[in-house]
Amino acid sequence: MKPKYRFIKIRCSSCKNEQIIFEGATTKVKCLICDNILAEPKSGKAEIKARIIEMLS
Repeated sequence: MKPKYRFIKIRCSSCKNEQIIFEGATTKVKCLICDNILAEPKSGKAEIKARIIEMLS
């Protein structure tokens, strides 16, 4: 059985920092460097506001 949500590697549009976040985040996810919002919770998957680089399994 496949998991419903995965971890994803994203790149911040402001400072180009790359970090790994959970696709099903239930709180706002901010960049660790510049504090830019990278993802916001929605019903189900989080709304990703940064460039997705890689889907991790």
